[in-house]
Amino acid sequence: MGISTDEIEFAKDLFSGLGELTTRRMMGGLCLYHEGTIFAIIHHELGLMIKGAGAFIDQLEAQGCTRWVHTRKDGGTAAMPYWTLPPECEDDPDEAVALAREALRHL
Repeated sequence: MGISTDEIEFAKDLFSGLGELTTRRMMGGLCLYHEGTIFAIIHHELGLMIKGAGAFIDQLEAQGCTRWVHTRKDGGTAAMPYWTLPPECEDDPDEAVALAREALRHL
């Protein structure tokens, strides 16, 4: 199942405080970019996810975010660098933008 226009608009509105955003369909979902750097995705099953790297990973895990683990066709798994959003960010643009800025700072 593809990503709906409503899902795309929701994500763009949620992160609009960052400034200009661009998107690109890939990985069965949609990638969100700020100034050419990917900071979040909309996963076709898991929804909106933030990219984590470095010390930011500890923050995401402390906030109870769940990491996307991809299961390959051969049954193996690969931990992807994306986490679910913390509940306080799901409907609060200020919190979501603060999280996105932190994600971008660690990439």
